[in-house]
Amino acid sequence: MRIIDLSVPIRSGMPVYPGDPEVTIRPALTVAADGVNVLHLDLGSQTGTHVDAPSHIDDSLPTLDELPLERFTGPGVVIDARGVGAGGAIGRELFEGRVAPGQIVLIATGWSEHWGTHAYLNHPHLTVEAAEYLVATGVRTLGIDALSVDPTPAEEIPVHRILCGAHAVIAENLTGLAQLLTPENAGQPMEVSLFPLSLPGADGAPVRAVARLGA
Repeated sequence: MRIIDLSVPIRSGMPVYPGDPEVTIRPALTVAADGVNVLHLDLGSQTGTHVDAPSHIDDSLPTLDELPLERFTGPGVVIDARGVGAGGAIGRELFEGRVAPGQIVLIATGWSEHWGTHAYLNHPHLTVEAAEYLVATGVRTLGIDALSVDPTPAEEIPVHRILCGAHAVIAENLTGLAQLLTPENAGQPMEVSLFPLSLPGADGAPVRAVARLGA
């Protein structure tokens, strides 16, 4: 079995969605002064590789702790969307016949290569038709190696509304998804985990996203 980390490191000054809290990590206690090392963390719930709960876009929808844990782990399928390009739209044709209920659908755009640069903002995004197809097919967990499933910046977030309205989980800012395409094409079994911090009432939380390859 091989385990692949799909998460970006959380560091002071790291990229965040425009308007989100900046990230600061500093020592709270040190071995030299206090006998132990403890870090003080300042960050938003949507920091780095994270999941959105449905309540991210509507107070009436489920919060993070109201979702079943099964929503955060399961068999993975990787969709190759690397040909879409900057600011491009990821259509439903890439998903047709490829996805099924209970799967965690990962979209490899290749955009994690631009992490930490201005180009990261001009990422590919899903179309409304693609989101509707995924929901109709029974997909309830979706991840992408980009800042958002909608364009950035965006006055409207229709893809979030469709997915969250179906009580789906959205994982964003994944990294390294392209390395899963060869095992995917070879038919190698893949299990994906996106377990968030246990934050009651939260709209989302950082995750340590991993893929486990092999039986």
